[in-house]
This record gives sequence, C-alpha cells and structure tokens, in this order.
Amino acid sequence: MLYRPLFVSLEFYLPAQEPPLLDQDSATFLPLLRDDIPLLDVRAPVEFHKGAFPAAHNIALLDDDERAQVGTMYKRAGQDAAITLGNSLVSGHSKAERLRAWKKWLQAHPGAWLYCFRGGLRSRTVQGWLAEAGIDCPRIPGGYKAMRQALIDTIEAAPAHHSLIIVAGRTGSGKTHLLNALPDSLDLEGFAHHRGSAFGSQLGGQPTQINFENALAVRLLKLRREHSSALFVEDESRAIGSLSVPTNLHTAMKASPIALIEEDLEFRTQTILNDYIGDNSQQFLAADPERGLEQFHEYLLGSLAKIKRRLGGENYSAMQDLMEDALGEQMNDEGNAAHALWIRKLLTDYYDPMYAYQLSKSLARVAFRGNSSEFLEWARERAQVAD
Repeated sequence: MLYRPLFVSLEFYLPAQEPPLLDQDSATFLPLLRDDIPLLDVRAPVEFHKGAFPAAHNIALLDDDERAQVGTMYKRAGQDAAITLGNSLVSGHSKAERLRAWKKWLQAHPGAWLYCFRGGLRSRTVQGWLAEAGIDCPRIPGGYKAMRQALIDTIEAAPAHHSLIIVAGRTGSGKTHLLNALPDSLDLEGFAHHRGSAFGSQLGGQPTQINFENALAVRLLKLRREHSSALFVEDESRAIGSLSVPTNLHTAMKASPIALIEEDLEFRTQTILNDYIGDNSQQFLAADPERGLEQFHEYLLGSLAKIKRRLGGENYSAMQDLMEDALGEQMNDEGNAAHALWIRKLLTDYYDPMYAYQLSKSLARVAFRGNSSEFLEWARERAQVAD
C-alpha cells in the first residue's frame, strides 16, 4: 500500500530550458531499477527511510527540519508563503553545500538519474541547479511514486510470468542454502532479513515493508530479463518476522507444486548448529567483540521464550536448561557442540510434529521428494524444461 506524501512541493527554481526527461512509461524506467543504475533521491531523509530503491542514494534538497517548517508554513499561510520560506532555507551556503554534495556523488556515479517523490519541482530544481553548474543529470518524471507503483505491479504480475515451485521440508533441511545454489530462485527470508521462525531475527533488524517489497520486485525484474520461467521459492507463512509476503504472491505459492526436501535428524541438527549458533554468534562478536557472546546468550534465550506457551512448561524448562548449559560452554571457549542437545529436542518435540501436520494438508501438491543432492539435480532439469 502506498503511503501518502507528507511534504509540499516547492518551486525553488525552474530553468528556462530543462534537460530531456525520461518517459514516464514504466517500460522505460523499469530497466533503471532492474539494471541497478545509480539513482539520486532528493527527497527528505524521513521519506527515504520509509521506502527507497536498492540502488538509490539520498542527498536531500530539504532536510527533515526544513521540510517540516515548509509544511507548517503551507498550512498556516498557503503555498506562496511556503515557497518563499523554502527559497530562504535553501540559499547561499546551504545551497552551495548541497550542490557540492550532488556534484561529488554524480561524478562518482556516472550515468545516474535523479528523482523526488512525484518527479516534480524538487527534482526539477536540483536538475536546474546542476545544469547551471555544467552537469546534465536526467530525472524521472513521476518520481518515486511512479516507480514504486511499477514495482507493485511487477509483484502482482509475478505469478503470470513464472511457474512457482515451493521448496519445503522439515526445519533444518537447508532450504535457503538450496535456493541460493539455484539461479532461478527467490530468497524471501534474505530480503526480509529474517529466517522466518522464533529464532529467525538477525542483527540490524528488518527493512521496512516497502523496502522489502521493492527489493523483491527488483529481483523479479532481473529474473524476467533472464527469461526465467520456473522460479523456486521457499515455503513460507504469510509473515516473515514483522513483514508480510505480498498477498497475490503468497496466494500463488499456496497453490503451486512442492519440492519436499527430506534429510535426517543429524543433518538438520548440524544445519541449525552451523546457521543459528555458529554464524549468528560470529555476527554478534563481529558487531561487539567485548559483549557479543553475552548478547548472543540473551538473544537465544529470548527466542526460546517466544515459544514457551507452545512448548509447555515442562518442555520449556528442560530446553532452557540444555540451552544455558550449552551457552555456558560456549562462553568458556569449549565450543558449540553442546547446543546439539537442545536443537535435537526442539526439532523432535516441537518443529517436526508441527510440520507434519502442516504438510498433511498439502500432500497432493508434492511433485518431488528427495534429499538435497537429488533435489538440485531435479531442480536443474526442471528449470531447463521450463525454459
């Protein structure tokens, strides 16, 4: 869902002759997003942080405070007064500093395009100032709003462009690793920066819903360029952490054939040990060498607490004890092996029964069953047939 603009467009400057504009037709500007062409976003930082594009860089015409002042003036005294205030805020030294920042960035990113929210007065102002300084930079009419709508349309059209194949399997089957081994895949958890379970949160948090969707749509554009028909996607619930898979895509996923990965308990235990313990703890240590393990300790116990009610008091206490023992060994530089005890118990007592129930409702859609190696061979053959 598109958010409404929270700013007032201001006519700081309209050049007598503007450089050529980019056609607002999405067929023209979508390749910019698909090909990661550098984009100069001149909206205010607050707008940029709510939603932006993967290849965009923000150097604002109005900072957040200036934008707020202009908006207040517009409400109190109307457009002319707001324009006058805007011109006074961005003039002299402030104008020179911003122009210097735009020039420096554009020199480092040749071939860039610029935009504001609707591709109107803010981007025309910047484009005009740059032209006066001898720099021609094309702008995107329709701006962020038009590009954002085109990406929404791309997600809406995805089920018509691709034959989805859902990669499913018990927890720890290594589904994400298998997706990343295939060129024609969509890693929803990667875009969401979350592994999709109670233990799935990662350092740095999740992107905004808009940025999640924008990155997802750009990936779909790249796959469409490569004429990819078969598209492998991990079996996901609608929610991945705090984010939601777009409705039309998730609906298509729930009707698509399933490739079921079947790995034994030891394989799955080792996968979780590597991904959730080894990799995660290293990320915590890299972010904070002094307190990283302590913070990892808190994260792991906090993740277990999220499913306390579902585990039941007795099961929860037993797993908590095993986890604390393993964390103690890890804190004492005795390795990660003890974590395997609570991981096995969590799989057999919690995740496996839950997954068996969910799978029972989808067995008619299973088109493949096999281990990781067998799946990769089948998937590559399937992709060639689809092409």
